[in-house]
Amino acid sequence: MKAVMVIAAHTDDEAIGCGGTIARHVAAGDAVHVVFMADGVTSRAQADTAGLQQRHAAAEQAHAVLGIAGAHHLGFPDNRLDSVALLDVVQPLEQIIRAVRPEIVYTHHSGDLNVDHQITHQAVMTACRPQPGFPVREILAFEVMSSTEWTGCAQLPFVPDVFIDIDAFWERKRKALEAYALEMRDFPHSRSIEHMDILARHRGACVGVARAEAFKLIRSLR
Repeated sequence: MKAVMVIAAHTDDEAIGCGGTIARHVAAGDAVHVVFMADGVTSRAQADTAGLQQRHAAAEQAHAVLGIAGAHHLGFPDNRLDSVALLDVVQPLEQIIRAVRPEIVYTHHSGDLNVDHQITHQAVMTACRPQPGFPVREILAFEVMSSTEWTGCAQLPFVPDVFIDIDAFWERKRKALEAYALEMRDFPHSRSIEHMDILARHRGACVGVARAEAFKLIRSLR
């Protein structure tokens, strides 16, 4: 059994970016932990405690579907991670990594449009500096619709080189996305469940399977 960690900016990013892969890890007996950096709601008009509780409840429902072992909410301000000193972002993340000791970490692509995604990636790379005895042996970046594909030419494009077959776990991913119904959009928006299926089929077709999730390998020690 391996310890696996998904470090995401907001609740729902984990289901969109690697929900099928999470379910596959759990089916293999791995323990998957998730860390959420930002609260996900305070940047919105009329944000309140009820909205935050509603989003946490959706995450709990999605995690029950996927089989996630534990979730950590750091509660940084939504869409304002760039206003927080990087050291203050990194230190609590380091504490969780030391406690869980994951072998594999999944996180955001550095070129995403969303600033919280960018800072999360930077914080992960800082917290996962390779040192003797450090547990993390592999770091992979996932794609999150309505951010990764919306980036401009000044940012690094997402060019995946790792594909994970999720066809047997698509239904679990779909149910997790349904738990986040308030965050999803109607087709043809890229953050629609219909498009999530199209994307999974496209990524799968790229490597000869029915459905896949795509990742950019950041670092691997084997």
